Amino acid sequence: MSNKEIPYKIYLEENEMPDSWYNVRADMKKKPAPLLNPATLEPLKPEELEPIFCKELVKQELNDTDAYIPIPQEIKDFYKMYRPSPLVRAYCLEKKLGTPAKIYYKFEGNNTSGSHKLNSAIAQAYYAKQQGLKGVTTETGAGQWGTALSMACAYFDLDCKVYMVKVSYEQKPFRREVMRTYGASVTPSPSTTTEVGKKILEEHPGTTGSLGCAISEAVETATKHEGYRYVLGSVLNQVLLHQSVIGLESKIAMDKYGIKPDIIIGCAGGGSNIGGLISPFMGEKLRGEADYHFIAVEPASCPSLTRGKYVYDFCDTGKVCPMAKMYTLGSGFIPSANHAGGLRYHGMSSIVSELYDQGLIEARSVEQTSVFEAAEQFARVEGILPAPESSHAIRVAIDEALKCKETGEEKTILFGLTGTGYFDMVAYEKYNNGEMSDYIPTDKDLEAGFAGLPKQPEE
Repeated sequence: MSNKEIPYKIYLEENEMPDSWYNVRADMKKKPAPLLNPATLEPLKPEELEPIFCKELVKQELNDTDAYIPIPQEIKDFYKMYRPSPLVRAYCLEKKLGTPAKIYYKFEGNNTSGSHKLNSAIAQAYYAKQQGLKGVTTETGAGQWGTALSMACAYFDLDCKVYMVKVSYEQKPFRREVMRTYGASVTPSPSTTTEVGKKILEEHPGTTGSLGCAISEAVETATKHEGYRYVLGSVLNQVLLHQSVIGLESKIAMDKYGIKPDIIIGCAGGGSNIGGLISPFMGEKLRGEADYHFIAVEPASCPSLTRGKYVYDFCDTGKVCPMAKMYTLGSGFIPSANHAGGLRYHGMSSIVSELYDQGLIEARSVEQTSVFEAAEQFARVEGILPAPESSHAIRVAIDEALKCKETGEEKTILFGLTGTGYFDMVAYEKYNNGEMSDYIPTDKDLEAGFAGLPKQPEE
């Protein structure tokens, strides 16, 4: 079809929504490395994970063989509140840039949580309810995940305990209050409410916290309270599975109009967004059916893919979680306090890490001042105030579109707009006041994190 026939926003009908999630691991010839028991360095068995996670989610976490996993009807019904989400042709941005490139973005911000996180939150809350649990615990950084989970728990009448990274807790009081409005209890992390929190505070007095700290506290709380389980908003295989709904809808919408993206771009912190967006396209690449250029964009101040090591590491600072093989900066790595752009996790999804290690994904790191510059440029022409996390993808999408302007190539670019930035105004204020600075850790800074990596299993 010609450009004129492609609408500004492509909406699917409800009956066109995916009936199943897509599990990219089924098509990976080399599977992601298994989670390990930190005591034995042996692959974890389902019964060892069940005290932490819901039983059905453990099955999904360990499932490397089934390409499609049916979405339960109750989850599909909930999805209809805000899905299908629009695939948008960024005509205004293209015109402003003067590029021959065609730019599309999948917008996941049209729900109260403000991001794509609700896609997995509702699934995890559903399985907790099905298991007859009282509630769940979790961590949150920027707050999108905690907000999404509080919404999902309210829907299923589950208790929700959220440990929020202290710096975000202080910078984003309104995000915190949305969680409380939906019934969640929100604790700044690290805290004195857990043993691991007390230990971290003793070792790092005055710390602004990290996702690794908050995970440790949430896991401890879940394992010490009967009827509770821990849920995670990124990194895990099960989360990328649930987020595949993003890529599946994108592909269905593009296929309807005969559109094939050349470049697919996603921000990368723990991997939930990029993993979900690229999964069905990556499946085609793995099966030899099509080729795409995938770009994962991460912050220069927390560069796990571009400067991390691909080894087994703890998923949390307190070292109470299983060990995962991933690109990591070390579980003790805490981003600089001036880092405002989200994507603060020290490691990366095992799936994304393995795909990157195989050369199937490119990774780029970008500085936060250039990220906010791109965010404001996008907001002024496309009318959406983007989340800082999403703006990492916007930065590289603009860069790629400008390359096309130089070469004259008419490439088709797809990126994930993970959510809105209305609760991130402290960061926008710093940028607008000229108070935002870039921090790039030195090799010496990174060595401190690498020094704490655990003993590696023998090959």
